[in-house]
Amino acid sequence: MAGGTFTAMNKVRPGVYINFATSGAPVVLGERGTVALALPLSWGAPSALTVLDAGEDTTAKLGYSLAAPEMLLVREAFKRASRLLLYRLNGGTAAKATSGTLTATAKYAGVRGNALSIVIAASVDKAGQFDVTTMLEGVAVNKQTVANIAGLAATDWIVWSGTGELAATAGAPLTGGADGTVTNQNYTDFLAAIELQDFNTVVYTGTDAVIKGLFAAFVSRMREDEGRKIQTVLENYTTANDEGVISVKNGVKLDNGTVLTAGQTAVWVAAATAAAAANESLTYSRYEGAVDAAPRITNSATIAALQGGEFLFTARGGGVVVEQDINSYHSPTALKGKVFGKNAALRVLDGLANDFKNTFENFYIGKMANNDNGRSLFRKDCVKLMDQYQAIGAIQNFDPGQDISVSQGAEPDTVVVNAAIQPVDSIEKIYMKVQVK
Repeated sequence: MAGGTFTAMNKVRPGVYINFATSGAPVVLGERGTVALALPLSWGAPSALTVLDAGEDTTAKLGYSLAAPEMLLVREAFKRASRLLLYRLNGGTAAKATSGTLTATAKYAGVRGNALSIVIAASVDKAGQFDVTTMLEGVAVNKQTVANIAGLAATDWIVWSGTGELAATAGAPLTGGADGTVTNQNYTDFLAAIELQDFNTVVYTGTDAVIKGLFAAFVSRMREDEGRKIQTVLENYTTANDEGVISVKNGVKLDNGTVLTAGQTAVWVAAATAAAAANESLTYSRYEGAVDAAPRITNSATIAALQGGEFLFTARGGGVVVEQDINSYHSPTALKGKVFGKNAALRVLDGLANDFKNTFENFYIGKMANNDNGRSLFRKDCVKLMDQYQAIGAIQNFDPGQDISVSQGAEPDTVVVNAAIQPVDSIEKIYMKVQVK
């Protein structure tokens, strides 16, 4: 008896023809929590992205443990972010040491290489061989037992060169490491590097108006031309008047006495924004480890700042909270209302836009005919997404029969989705009338 699968019911031989298919790929909400950050560093690959996940040991990649003072902003990012795309803006000069005919060069340029040294001693266990130990601030980070220079392998810390025999040394420190300077072009290169990466927010910690404009323009292009619903966080840049730009007004004081500027706290804001779920607002969210706003802002100045689209911190109950989860959009129009200035609502709208886009790209482009059946299937997936957003309380009053339609566009290969969406905002203002008897 014949058998197999079928495309059309046109088989000639008698038999059983069976097609197996899954019940449909699950449509899920997109993940959040990734921040893109560019910093001048003293270790790491220059002009390149380093991917760091929360809880990961940063020592080999960045030269310092996460607890080190040099890792302050990385530490602030990981108070909320699950992943960090960290770009080293600067290069520099690599530290070196020589011992006989052996040259040890730090793997990366920068002053951190000056904390390295090498110790060479005759091996106790293997006659005629040497133990070559790499030390970082006096702590062994690598050890190799080899017969000669040719046997040495490059490590996370040292690149070896030279030929011949090894000679014992109690300690040869690497010297000459220096950090390079940062130019505006380095920031342009950073934005080019992250353009094809997946992330939720990108942050600039400095005060240069030209670079702020560069970041704002980049995010505007990503949002409007590429369909990438990301945001950038900058200090004191309300002139953007754009939902894609969060403008941080003030800084905070940490419990160890460190005072962070508005630009530095922008890292935490970017991380908190990236990690916030579609049904979450950061209004009155506490800044972990902060004990005061820096500076504190008066009530009248706070009102003016909020009306001007400024994201600010307020001292409250011995800690620091976000006054209101807003972005720099503060001049609503008939086509774009004030809801776009609220980050909680924007996360819903952006999340749906990203999820619709990802669903269409992953399951429909080039795979499904643009006919009534294909559009009906896409509409069902869109409804599934909307139902998930409603289930977590991100939207409300969604009627799948009335609030979404998928139709053919002006061209045969295009579709148009029309959706009516009502985002749910958090309770931020309570007005009470109390009658005293």
